[in-house]
Amino acid sequence: ENVNYAQIPYSENDTEAHRKTALKAAQESIVLLKNSNQILPLKRDLKTIAVIGPNANDERVMFGNYNGTPSEAITPLEGIKNKVLAETNVLYTKGCNWVTKSNKLQLVTHNLLFMGEKNGLRAEYFNNRTLSGEPLFVRHDKIFDFNWSKNSPKELKTSEDFSVRWTGKISVPETAKYLFSITADDGFRLYIDNKLVLDSWRNQPLTSMQNEVDMIGSKKYDIKIEYYQAGEDASLKFEYAMVSDYDPFNEAVEIASKSNVVIFFGGISPSLEGEDMPVNFDGFYRGDRTKIDLPAIQDSLLKRLYKTGKPIILVLMSGSALAVNWAEENISAILQTWYPGEEGGNAIADILFGDYNPSGKLPVTFYKSVNQLPPFEDYNMKGRTYKYFEGDVLYPFGFGLSYSTFQYSNLQMPSEINVGDSLIVNIDVRNASSIEGDEVVQLYVNTKNSNYTVPIRSLQGFQRLHLKDGETKKITFVLKPKQMSLVDNNGNRRIEPGTLTISVGSGQPGLLQKFNIASVSSKLEMKGKFLLID
Repeated sequence: ENVNYAQIPYSENDTEAHRKTALKAAQESIVLLKNSNQILPLKRDLKTIAVIGPNANDERVMFGNYNGTPSEAITPLEGIKNKVLAETNVLYTKGCNWVTKSNKLQLVTHNLLFMGEKNGLRAEYFNNRTLSGEPLFVRHDKIFDFNWSKNSPKELKTSEDFSVRWTGKISVPETAKYLFSITADDGFRLYIDNKLVLDSWRNQPLTSMQNEVDMIGSKKYDIKIEYYQAGEDASLKFEYAMVSDYDPFNEAVEIASKSNVVIFFGGISPSLEGEDMPVNFDGFYRGDRTKIDLPAIQDSLLKRLYKTGKPIILVLMSGSALAVNWAEENISAILQTWYPGEEGGNAIADILFGDYNPSGKLPVTFYKSVNQLPPFEDYNMKGRTYKYFEGDVLYPFGFGLSYSTFQYSNLQMPSEINVGDSLIVNIDVRNASSIEGDEVVQLYVNTKNSNYTVPIRSLQGFQRLHLKDGETKKITFVLKPKQMSLVDNNGNRRIEPGTLTISVGSGQPGLLQKFNIASVSSKLEMKGKFLLID
């Protein structure tokens, strides 16, 4: 009764108002990184649109790790279909997986599975996570596309803290190499012919794992699948594909060639980056990233699509920075959309088709390569983050384009203050375009000091404001003494007399030429003696 949040009724969960908030959060976070020749926004009456890529229609990439589960999640493909006119033809193919070429996966159906004379597998359900003791009940399962959260067996009485073991035989029609895939929430293992083929026995969000097995046609192999559910979602899908000469790139190129524009949804996934994950691919190891490049398979597909001559929009989805050097040089437009949540697909479509003017800014630096950074084991800050990095980046911290053009003028601040005083900064921001939109105004402080290591610049304030076309607004920043301080060699925070440079604009100062970032700067003299502060 002393916790206010505990008094909120369950009926307030997942309401329409909350979905509107989710949509707004996604819209404001999306960053427009490139927009050559103002290709965006698109017209919604385009005749044919090709939607391609591993993140176009995958609900898992809508959420980061440690996430809740909404009643509905709108993928980018669904968002685009919701947005365009009925007569617009939206063509879709995955084209590739995140790090590998995709195969035409299909469900493992009952006719491939055998339990004595019956098709299917013997299923033992346990009321614990460890497959221990006597099963709660035993049944005959034929279809391996389970979602116990929405339709759990009545005998379970819960969709949490249970486990299942399926046993029997599996047979394939042709002698070939087969790709087996399990997608599940929490732990799973697959054994074929008593050999462990897939092993992801851990608490985890929805995760896919695949492996290839050589199999002889019509031969029956022992099969065992084990699964446990810890909490929240409970699902398992068992799929397979015969590894053949099928090239998914050809299908992607074919639909691109038929379209007016290609929208490629690439990037990575919470299934690749996270905490202590069973992942080992080029560039990814146990949830850590050993490279920051866009996975090579996606770069290869983009280059194939580029040869069609069709304009391409690259929509990136990730929780961390991506080095998209080739795309920056060659692709018409690039959006960074992160893991945008339950309304992410609608938010992305709003920006693609101009119903929302992008205003997001990068909260991290996008480097060109990990080779630009010091060794991971080096804890010095030199060469790290926008504060200390002096090289040429792909996209700087604080960067983000808009469909509008903003101008800064009339920077007002005193030319000198006493050490320990606050600083009031005023500036006029004008929307010089015919499109209304939000601007995120950023204030940076540069403290020059030869005695201590100080940042090149430091973000000390930002404000979001909405400006109608042609509108000007004056905004005010109040900098506290601590925001003008530095840290000395003994770890003490202090304010030193000397010269400060205050810069206000749409991003970091000094980047106008390459990134077209509007910024206004002025110098300030700090008078008096140094002051130690908490």
